[in-house]
Amino acid sequence: MTIALDATYSTGRNLSGVGVYCREILSGLARTRPSESFRWCYRPHRLRPGLGESRPPNVSLRPLFESWQVFRADLFHGLNQRLPSSRFRRTVCTFHDLFVLTSEYSTADFRSRFAEQARQAAARADLIICVSSFTATQVHELLGVDRARLRVVLHGTVPPAVEPDVPREPIVLHVGAVQLRKNLSRLVAAFERAAPPPWRLVLAGADGFGAESVHQRIAASPARQRIETPGWVGEETLESLYRRASVFAFPSLDEGFGIPVLEAMARGVPVLSSNRSALPEACGDAALQVDPFNEEEIAHALQGLIEDETLRRSLTEAGRARAALFPWARAVNETWKVYGELL
Repeated sequence: MTIALDATYSTGRNLSGVGVYCREILSGLARTRPSESFRWCYRPHRLRPGLGESRPPNVSLRPLFESWQVFRADLFHGLNQRLPSSRFRRTVCTFHDLFVLTSEYSTADFRSRFAEQARQAAARADLIICVSSFTATQVHELLGVDRARLRVVLHGTVPPAVEPDVPREPIVLHVGAVQLRKNLSRLVAAFERAAPPPWRLVLAGADGFGAESVHQRIAASPARQRIETPGWVGEETLESLYRRASVFAFPSLDEGFGIPVLEAMARGVPVLSSNRSALPEACGDAALQVDPFNEEEIAHALQGLIEDETLRRSLTEAGRARAALFPWARAVNETWKVYGELL
């Protein structure tokens, strides 16, 4: 049996949550199903980087074109709510979120293009994997997909290579793109009110849509000397930040799942999270959840985490237990079961 997957989004060092998902599903399937044949397919603009990626012996590489293919497969899996217009015998498509249909968190051109790709993929996929029940509800309600074609396979998290071995520092950490959807201007305002010196706010992530307004807000902040924007950071630096941070703040306005909250929990950082979209589903009762539109509520919760060591310790323990429920191995196995329904 031959399974082809769109590996386009798995290459490069600056991986988004979607990229991490692609990497883990691709490598996990190939590793746990050594007797099966997999084809990692790259759209033309990512084929060259894909050629440089290491791969298991049961994996071959193919170019992925929009309207015609140079290979056959028993099943094709589009890993980012997109399918080529050419047809395969069976198709699965993963949907991560649909904020392009509900909010203006990207350019109009991107929203239009992405929305059309999502509609086409939803119409043509035999089965659709949704990374949360929240996303499944969106796919059902916004795209009219019958729930009988939807399968929920939750994201996972990569456990830390080593346990923290350095003292925690007075750092409030956010990991993710600096963009409008992440609600960072309100986080900056809450930090000003709730975090006295020597506390620092570290926003680790590359610039995205709306980053200019976030940087302007930081520049105008009376606490700007204590706010750091290092941009995208590599895995080693990110692990160091997780090990040293005392609080993880993620008051995002819209998430299809929210991998960073689980990464923080797995590394022993108490989490402050939004109570919207899929984040309650990811966090369970292991985080302080706030209304992301309520600046005062964010500040109050942040102050509580800063001042109450007992609360931080309690959320650390709950977070570790929560993160342990989300291994990538489970996502890989459940994805394979979805394939089995069609083959």
